[in-house]
Amino acid sequence: MISVLSRRCSNTLCIAGALACLSITLAHAATPEQSVSELVQRFATAQGTFDRAALEALTFENYIEISPLGEVDPRAKMLSFYVKHDDKPLPAITVDEITPRVLGNTAIVLAKVSYAMTVGGQTRTSALRSSFVAQQQDGAWKLVSAQYTPIRPLAAPGK
Repeated sequence: MISVLSRRCSNTLCIAGALACLSITLAHAATPEQSVSELVQRFATAQGTFDRAALEALTFENYIEISPLGEVDPRAKMLSFYVKHDDKPLPAITVDEITPRVLGNTAIVLAKVSYAMTVGGQTRTSALRSSFVAQQQDGAWKLVSAQYTPIRPLAAPGK
């Protein structure tokens, strides 16, 4: 009798423990909106560090983007830009004002991407309004496209 009760309590504890672990896992699972927002952050980080392998991993083979200059760049052209040729400092890239919209297995993410670069001892900054399109495949989100529009600097007072 004690052996049967001991096994029942042991089984109950195992089931309770498993349910507790499951509820903790579910509580910490990212929402699709969080996942695509993090994808855009990782993409910007890979751009800022010229991490070509990460850029490849974060984009589909049919990825295409519209550059800040209005050029249409397929994935191969985009990747070719991220080859570091010298010891110039890497740009600091920040992403904020992130607004994700998830529609099933497709998402559109609007964001502000800001750059700070040191050129000739002076720091120059610029910002872009950016649109990213992501798709979820086999449980993972990747980018399908991006579009960048430069934000005009504010005019100096009196001009």
